[in-house]
Amino acid sequence: MVSGKTGNIRQTVFLPGTPDEVYEALMDEKKHAAFSGSPAKISRKVGGSFTAYGDYIKGKNLEILPGKKIVQEWRASDWKEGAYSVVSFAFFPAEGGTKVVFSHTKVPAEEVKDISSGWKEFYWAPMKNFLKE
Repeated sequence: MVSGKTGNIRQTVFLPGTPDEVYEALMDEKKHAAFSGSPAKISRKVGGSFTAYGDYIKGKNLEILPGKKIVQEWRASDWKEGAYSVVSFAFFPAEGGTKVVFSHTKVPAEEVKDISSGWKEFYWAPMKNFLKE
């Protein structure tokens, strides 16, 4: 039974590459597909839609500041109809790369644990490898 309750995820990650390179890995369809190993279609406009990991993830861009910040409405295809969350990526130059301050809010409560580990497994780890190349 889905409770309707939500939770939040906050993660801080250090990635190799400049803030612009990390931003591009997330927003460029070909680079996103390269690190994720799955198709991505990504609008670069506020209000534009995106899909990632095939059609498993979809949403729309709420705020875009190239090389600095991305805010997106986000949902997984197996979530209850109408359930949307908000992801925010903020990029800061750091020694040896970029500090990413990430939040994922309004995540269905029963999904928080899996989604939290999913960011580490399906985004941060493959992005680190991709950006090292």
